[in-house]
Formats: sequence, structure tokens, C-alpha cells
Amino acid sequence: MTKTLVTILGKAQRPDGAGYNEATYRFPNGDTDQTAFFGLALARYLNPDKIVILGTAGSFWSVLTEALAGESGDREDARIALMEASDAEEVEQPLLDRVAPLMAEAMNAEARPTLIPDARDEAAQYAILEAVDNAVAASSELHFDLTHGYRHLGMVGFLSSFMLERLRDMRVRGLWYGALDMTADGITPVLRLDGLVRVRRWLDALDRFDATGDYGLFAPLLKEDGVPNDKANCLEAAAFLERTVNVRDAARKIATFLPVLEQPLPGPSGLFQRDLAECLSWAKAPTVSQQQCKLAHRYLDRGDFVRAAVFGRESCVTRLFEENDVTFDERYSEDRTETLKDLASKLPDSRRRGYQALTAMRNALAHGTRPEWRAIEIALRDPRRLKRELQTALQGFFE
Repeated sequence: MTKTLVTILGKAQRPDGAGYNEATYRFPNGDTDQTAFFGLALARYLNPDKIVILGTAGSFWSVLTEALAGESGDREDARIALMEASDAEEVEQPLLDRVAPLMAEAMNAEARPTLIPDARDEAAQYAILEAVDNAVAASSELHFDLTHGYRHLGMVGFLSSFMLERLRDMRVRGLWYGALDMTADGITPVLRLDGLVRVRRWLDALDRFDATGDYGLFAPLLKEDGVPNDKANCLEAAAFLERTVNVRDAARKIATFLPVLEQPLPGPSGLFQRDLAECLSWAKAPTVSQQQCKLAHRYLDRGDFVRAAVFGRESCVTRLFEENDVTFDERYSEDRTETLKDLASKLPDSRRRGYQALTAMRNALAHGTRPEWRAIEIALRDPRRLKRELQTALQGFFE
């Protein structure tokens, strides 16, 4: 596992231009560290394998070079050259590369000083994200220091954490901030803003749920906030059962989980408790046919026409069996098809048309067969028209 710290280097804050003010930072475990650049204290606290230092050409790179021991030869020459370039705000990446070995020795970790633009426009903002992506390659655990630098670079750093988790399968373990403006009695508290990462993970899960309907995505987030594993696992099991069109057992799994929502959820999960309850509300419908019908409408709203047609047609089948007291065991008997034909033939015209239309659309979407109905064949070329046809068929059957 490669632990990486990404820190941002800003410009001088003291009126004389001599660098950052020194502060005594207190970490959550009570440890303290006195330094002018919080990133150095955080590196000593975390002991990362790699340290990525982001800074613009105008960043105060001298605050680092002052903390590094000088050596004879090229490294000392590079250190002096970086100090001079920093004072003139003319730092370039080749010079940072020359000083990187000296930084690595001082920090006892691989050092990647990285020049970034100042994010004045969209192109520059994208360039920063790309630079971070390249610098943290192959890392499995990430920490971001959002203390120094332009205020807007903190937002870029937060967005970087989101991007890397989502696209590179990396895990952000800490968002850190040395709160100089909260200094009291000579001690500056170190804040962990990890809660923001966890909120962002919930937002990501909700976005993915809206696209897929997979509420198993919420299980690891609930576990992280202390929900018992056996309860959270019910959501993953229910999601699988639903995808195998076993709605009855999926609803039972959700029913096992629902008591968890009767009390306030801990952590960021509590912010999304109402949304989670709404995601699972279909399972509270009193009959299996109503549960299937609700799922059909949900998938229809997402534009997932295949699942909408499958659940829509199954809701009709189940309702026919419910109305005629056919048990679920009999539902899967060899004469199921003949039973359905017989029951459907006795339906009023509008309900029978709805059932036949859903059957035709299910066959066309799930099996790729050409529909016998001209109206459905035309609807398959237009998403808005297909949605209307599915809605009309469901309404016709359940009127």
C-alpha cells in the first residue's frame, strides 16, 4: 500500500515577504509540531511513502528550501537556485526536479514537487487535476492538505480527491487543514475534514442509484457509520434479488433493514436518511404486484426500458394470479403459459390490451423480437413515445 500526501504551497503571508509565520500545530492525537509550513508537520505526522507538493511559479518555494539541509555540489547549487527563482517568482519544473532528491532525504519519503498553473481559467483548472492525477499514480491511500495556497486551490484539491476516488479506485483517508485563524494560547488546531469526503461519497452513491437503481451502493457507507453489517448487507442482497426479478424476496430483505431507519442514522448517513427511505419505499407496497408495478415506474423514469417492461409485465402476471388465488408455487408450474392465456382472455378489453401490449414490449426489448403491433414497432424508435406506450399499458391494466 502506497500512502501519498498531497500538499499545496502558497505565497508568502508575512509583510516582509519572509515566508509563513511559524505555528505550533496540535494534531487530533495530541501531538504538536512547530513549523512555518504545515505540510512538513503533516508529513512528519503521517509518515507517507510519497509527498506531492503543488505550487505555482509564484509560490514561496523558499519556505521549503530553508528547511532543507544544504549539501555541496549540484544539490546545494540547485537549492540556492530554487531560492533565487522563488524570490523572483520564476520557478520552473526542471529546477524543482533537481531539488526533489534533497526534499526526499529531508522528508524521508519520495518527493514530487510539481509546478501547477494558478487556475485562472478552466484550462488551467483541468491542468491542475491532470497534474495531481499523474503525480499520485499507483497510490492506494491519499491524504490532502488544504491549508496553504490560494483559497480556490483548496476547492481544486477537494475536487481532485473526488476525481481520484471515482476514476482511479484510490481511497482518500484524510482531508487536513491547519486552522491558523483558530489559534489560541499559542496552539493551532489541526482539523480533519474527512466528513466532507463521506458526504461526497453519499452524493456519488445517490447519483449512481438514480442511474442504476442499485441500493446495494449504500451498504458500505452505512457500515462506515456504524450500521450493523447484517442489516446493511440486506441492501446488497435485495439489490441482487431484484435484478434476478425475485421481487418478493428482495422486499423481504428490505423489510429486515427498514427498522434501522426508525432511529436517526449516525454520521453523514443521517443527512440522507429521508432519501434512502424513499429509495426503498416500493418494498412497503402491500402486494407483490404493486411492488413490481412501482419498480416498473421507477425504471421507466430512469429510461431503463428493458427493466420497466420486464417488471411491468410481471406485475400484470402477478396481479392476475393474486386476483384468481393462484399460489406462487403454481405460478412456476408447467402449465403457467396456458393458465395465463386463460386468465387474460377473461379480462375486460382495456385491461387485456394493456397486458398484451406489455407482453409485446417485454418480448421486443428483452429478446430482440420484432413486435407484431405496428404502434410498438414505431415506439421502439423514439424514447418519448416508448415511455408513453409503457405508461399507457400499465395504466390500462391497473385501472
